[in-house]
Amino acid sequence: MVDRRNNFVWLTTMRDEEPVMLTQHLSDTDSMLASVADPNRAPEMLAVREGIRGWRFYDQFRTDADSPARAAQIGTFTPVLHHDGSNLAAALQTILELRSDEALATTLEDAFPGSRLQIDVLNGRFELQLQQHGLLRPLSAAELSDGTLRYLLWTAALLTPRPPELMVLNEPETSLHPDLLPALARLILTAAKHTQVIVVSHAAGLVNALEEGKCRRLHLEKSFGETVLSGATLFNRPKWEWPAR
Repeated sequence: MVDRRNNFVWLTTMRDEEPVMLTQHLSDTDSMLASVADPNRAPEMLAVREGIRGWRFYDQFRTDADSPARAAQIGTFTPVLHHDGSNLAAALQTILELRSDEALATTLEDAFPGSRLQIDVLNGRFELQLQQHGLLRPLSAAELSDGTLRYLLWTAALLTPRPPELMVLNEPETSLHPDLLPALARLILTAAKHTQVIVVSHAAGLVNALEEGKCRRLHLEKSFGETVLSGATLFNRPKWEWPAR
């Protein structure tokens, strides 16, 4: 779509056409996707940039006592879980209101049989309450175990009513009991029907469960300090070419 040489970016044109200059003041350290936005002359480039901006990365949700996910939050329409989980209660309430397929209730029953989720509203703030089997009263987010809270965070992220084009999950098994990994795998497989999901994991139980769901596995290993794709050869490994600037 475009051609970059040092500080110059040209719009790719037909062979006999005059090149169209998009910018000639691009710094060596700048990305042309971040610096060039021309909806008239280069709409495809703008579409690529906006598509990348919509990707979501979830990495190591906080579940400590001061985690923002444990506090009551202002109630508002929240179709996308924030990367730190600070709008968890609002995100779950939005799923309850927008999704008519009972996906949230099904997911919770799969992971915590007999549990029931409710969102209490007090002075305009949402507070999560989870009634678990065998307990006499529901537990607030501040009282939940790290594993239970983290599973609810993954539930809110993966059942989003506004799925992105790409979602990346880094070590989602952290703090989870091994018995929860099959349920997490089924939750990820459900989300993968609507968006491309990349999972980085060291948990064999989660990886095996995802493979049984027909996910593609790429095994990375260390070779002389370099991270390489297991089984890759000169003939089948990805070809990376970084253009000169």
